[in-house]
Amino acid sequence: MSTEIATQPDLWRQVADGFAQYGGALPKAGQRVAAVGCGTSWFMAMAYAALREDLGQGETDAFAGSEFPAGRAYDAIVVISRSGTTTEVLDLIRQTDLPTIAITATPGSPIVELADHTIMLDFADEQSVVQTRFATTTLALLRASLGQDLTQAAADAQTALTIDVDDLAKLEQVTYLGTRWTVGLAHEAALKQREAASAWTEAYPAMDYRHGPIAIAQPGRGVWIFGEPPVGLLDDVAATGATVVHHDLDPLASLVVAQRVAVAKSLALGLNPDQPRSLSRSVILG
Repeated sequence: MSTEIATQPDLWRQVADGFAQYGGALPKAGQRVAAVGCGTSWFMAMAYAALREDLGQGETDAFAGSEFPAGRAYDAIVVISRSGTTTEVLDLIRQTDLPTIAITATPGSPIVELADHTIMLDFADEQSVVQTRFATTTLALLRASLGQDLTQAAADAQTALTIDVDDLAKLEQVTYLGTRWTVGLAHEAALKQREAASAWTEAYPAMDYRHGPIAIAQPGRGVWIFGEPPVGLLDDVAATGATVVHHDLDPLASLVVAQRVAVAKSLALGLNPDQPRSLSRSVILG
């Protein structure tokens, strides 16, 4: 997992520089789009959907694979699946008449045959069960498709690999917060610690955090904020005694730091971050 995490800056540059070869099948501005995935892929879909709308590219919804609303009209569905074998997303593609665009890392997987178009990111595939680089490289590609320049994001990711995470890994509990597209990143960061370290983590939209969840904040616990914090939030968190975590980095690069914290916490607990209990590379239902 650590080795795969460290490759992310170069992978982001690769998809940004080679966008023309990967992005031709992706939705065009003005189209109405649904983005779908399961687990980590769902959280990347959430980030893409919010960012696409905020950049004025068109109405975009995000759904877990099992929750796609049958009968709702879209110009295209973007389906994210590292393995290309996840039951819920394959079922969705089989059942819909809408155009589907799959992003996967696995050549020859069922999704390649089922989807109308496939973007193959096999160079970003992983040996670890826990996703890191495939997810962020997918989101980097999707950001590039929206016209974003990823030069600074990749540079920030390089910086993220050098940040000391030892103290962050010692926090008893962390709640991750985001706004708009970074809400998906917050959910993904929380999932990394749950997967790799069996840790208690939570994630919320930043403005909603004060509507109850702040009650668990206390010394020895952390509140990690992706992107620009809402006015007054840092002061409210500081008043609880909890550790405020906020990096002056592109939010996707801050997720790289969170990935490294998950690994450090897992190793400190004597766990194997590459093979978490009860998890497999793909959920295939009988």
